[in-house]
Amino acid sequence: MASVDISQLRNVTSDVIRNAEKTNSRVHNVLKDDQQGNDESFKSIFQSVVDNINTTNAYLSDAENEEIKWALGQTDNTHDLSIALQKASTTLQYTVAIRDRAMAAYRELTQMQI
Repeated sequence: MASVDISQLRNVTSDVIRNAEKTNSRVHNVLKDDQQGNDESFKSIFQSVVDNINTTNAYLSDAENEEIKWALGQTDNTHDLSIALQKASTTLQYTVAIRDRAMAAYRELTQMQI
């Protein structure tokens, strides 16, 4: 029997088929639930962005503190310094990539003709 990708079904009226599509879909649903309104979905996405920025700031602060400790001679452990710098670099790159994607999506939306 051939495998059917049910994630492509649209306007499905049967609850059984709709539930099967939700559980077997390969498409990631950012909103988690179809019953959430636009305000709640925006709030959850915005909160994720704020958490991401706070995490990035924390890693950058930790890296700066490790640099200061090393420069003042309070620690000889360069391992902790290199780990803190790498974490800060990785999270900053991730945050910038998300910002770039959001800006590209915004530009695409503003260029749409109604």
